Amino acid sequence: MNIDKYLNDGQDPKTVEKLLLKLQDMLTAGEVVTYIAVQKKPAVTLLPDSIALTSKRIFICEFTKLGLTTDFEIRSWNDIKEVGFKEEIFGAKVTISPQTGESLSINYIPKTQARKVFQLANEVLETQKGQSPLTKSPDVPLVQEVDEDERFPLQPEEEPVLKLRDALPPETEQDDELTLKLKKLKSLFERQLITQEEYENKKDELLSQL
Repeated sequence: MNIDKYLNDGQDPKTVEKLLLKLQDMLTAGEVVTYIAVQKKPAVTLLPDSIALTSKRIFICEFTKLGLTTDFEIRSWNDIKEVGFKEEIFGAKVTISPQTGESLSINYIPKTQARKVFQLANEVLETQKGQSPLTKSPDVPLVQEVDEDERFPLQPEEEPVLKLRDALPPETEQDDELTLKLKKLKSLFERQLITQEEYENKKDELLSQL
């Protein structure tokens, strides 16, 4: 087992090796361990607690009963709200806050390792946010384009109505009384109800009124 890549920041080799052996049987298909931070108390600690980051989860590991058993607190990245740390006199306190429930903390993590846990964890969380189902895909628009007429249908009062005045030809100016009399006179003559002389005399009479 190659553990050298997990010892870049002064992690205890024995603790890392022991933890990796346990994690091997817990990892799912395609899941890999990306970083391990190991607790370092001011006094000698035979089996320190540790934090393991994988591509899918965070493991907080606490060795108990002289290393015969290990308590694991495991959280999926999807269940984690944020990961933070606070530097103290001896090391740093790393806090993992889930979406719901109480936060998990582990003390005395060397400051360099705490900063690395913070960096890697937040990179994963930012990636998780970028893959939100609400994120718009460039190929699939969230809003379907709608035809203009379908988007804003005409209201009943806006429906086109053919008005009576639009259907009728423009009104002509009404003939005045004199014109009507002249037309009537001509009609009588054309129907031979009056003679040519009577027609001419009456027409001259009407025209004299102008």
